[in-house]
Amino acid sequence: MTTNILILSVGTRNKIIQYFKHELKGKGKIIVTDSSELAPALYEADKHYIVPRITEPGYIETILEICTKEKITGILSLIDPELTLLAENYSKFTEIGVTPIISRADLVTMSFNKFEFNKFVQRLGFNSIKSYKELSKFYEDLDNNKISFPVFVKPITGSASINISKVKTKEQLEEMFERFDDLLIQELMDEKEYGVDVYIDLLSSEPVSLFIKEKLNMRAGETDKSISVRNEKLFNLVYDFVTKAGYRGIIDIDIFEKQGEFYISEVNPRFGGGYPHAFESGINVPLQIINNLQNHTNTPNLDYAPGIYMMKFNEVTIKRID
Repeated sequence: MTTNILILSVGTRNKIIQYFKHELKGKGKIIVTDSSELAPALYEADKHYIVPRITEPGYIETILEICTKEKITGILSLIDPELTLLAENYSKFTEIGVTPIISRADLVTMSFNKFEFNKFVQRLGFNSIKSYKELSKFYEDLDNNKISFPVFVKPITGSASINISKVKTKEQLEEMFERFDDLLIQELMDEKEYGVDVYIDLLSSEPVSLFIKEKLNMRAGETDKSISVRNEKLFNLVYDFVTKAGYRGIIDIDIFEKQGEFYISEVNPRFGGGYPHAFESGINVPLQIINNLQNHTNTPNLDYAPGIYMMKFNEVTIKRID
């Protein structure tokens, strides 16, 4: 069975393309897209397309045409703004025989609203980070010693740690709320932070891989250095959360530890920037995706060694582009 996979907005995610190509091993093609011909990951694929920006009219139609032309089996995106678009147009792809590797549209949209996601985590019965949209409610808890400065202030929607500020005083806080709309105040979590890569099987709806890494250093919102961790309490918490939440496909979960308790911060319903750590430690999500696209249910693979470090470094692609 030929399996052709289309990966959208590949940018600099060269490793992801390499992993998929390696796992297909001549049994299909990896086709990729980006809006810039200077996206280096384009040149790792079997074939690439330069497409309009996702905000331009007719973008989805362009992607559907590529799917038809290239006999695509499955499709996924590597950037946040496109995930909602892909989820909302899910049926347009399935009608032409293409499986989007994406969670339900309502879950995807909610995941990018930090305040709504926070309430979602609470409803499922898990610890979430204290979060406030309104200054009055924050000040009420501040006066009652339920929270203290410093705090983090960030956009309610957004990614890549853009416009996140550590705020130490009321004056700084009020200045930010005067300058910007739709801000969120969150309790400062200054102990350990974990990233968890999970794959939820598209056929069985069960989590079939789970990899925990402690983040040691961040750069531009992505994990730059990390170490693999095996923690039974955290493992069971993540497994329970994923089972109850209803996500499907690949997701990346951010979790903080404070005074021995775990707090679920965010879910990114895509490959996380630190996923290469999981793959190189034996957690092979590209193969699991390919298996699902070939109508095979995956056997769970939850086995990896603790104490394995990931250290990212820069690489270059040199290419004459005609």
